[in-house]
Amino acid sequence: MAAARSLRLWLAWVLGIAFFWMARPVAESMWIGGVIVLAGLAVRGWAAGILEKDRELAVSGPYAFTRNPLYLGSFLLGMGAAVAGGRPVFGVVFLGYFALTYGAVMAHEQAGLEVRFRDGYRDYRDSVPGFLPRLSPYRPPPVLGIETRDFSLACYMRNREYEAALGAAAGMVLLALKAGGVLQLPLP
Repeated sequence: MAAARSLRLWLAWVLGIAFFWMARPVAESMWIGGVIVLAGLAVRGWAAGILEKDRELAVSGPYAFTRNPLYLGSFLLGMGAAVAGGRPVFGVVFLGYFALTYGAVMAHEQAGLEVRFRDGYRDYRDSVPGFLPRLSPYRPPPVLGIETRDFSLACYMRNREYEAALGAAAGMVLLALKAGGVLQLPLP
């Protein structure tokens, strides 16, 4: 799985560089994309403030609506950036990248969670969609003994989610500079 992660990150860098080189942001695309990026950061931040990685099964907060809120947030971040870039082809490329890389990651993680949390995870998996959120929150049956938790800023910080916010802010600033003509790159 480490090789797949390395390939995913390498491909993200290559696509990111190409994206910034070819982007044609305008005020409207920046505003719409920025709202989508903020939604992605909110979902990721909420999830990171609940998740106790490798210690317990997260079933509360955004995990009560989708089993993969961090990836849903990443999807929104990526689509927001694609919209902000001002070229529809970016959205299509991002969809392909996301489906190819994150589909496999989610399947791998699901298998590991099933082994680790057994019946608790199976009930959760059978009740909560893998990606697109359900409308009402999941409530674990008391017999399974699964604890729920509230958002914790300390947990958010421990999971280093602020790094996603800083990265998103830096990307949007670069796009804004490009949109304003401050950052000029030779365009294809």
